[in-house]
Amino acid sequence: MPRHCLTLDLKDDATAIAEYKRYHVKIWPEVKQSLLDAGVVEMEIYLLGTRMFMIMDVNDKFSLSAKAAADAANTKVQEWEAIMGGFQQPLPQSRPGQRWVAMERVFSLAEQ
Repeated sequence: MPRHCLTLDLKDDATAIAEYKRYHVKIWPEVKQSLLDAGVVEMEIYLLGTRMFMIMDVNDKFSLSAKAAADAANTKVQEWEAIMGGFQQPLPQSRPGQRWVAMERVFSLAEQ
């Protein structure tokens, strides 16, 4: 199963980080459905300080560009992303307008 690992930073504000975490206790149903419709099978997000790490396990039909296009056409997902964007800050490696950045896998125990 394909896997995508992405990272970004949250703003260094304890109150905002707590609010970000609160939003993720139960994401909006429309956001969850958009992930499932795109082919996301499992998603986990981890936090250390301000650094976020997301793991997405996806099916073979999943495409990051198709997901981005579907999100752009979904007003509820756009509303969610606008709220989340208020908590997030781009990494130095981010392109203009980019938040989540794909990470490079450098090790796999299964391949040893």
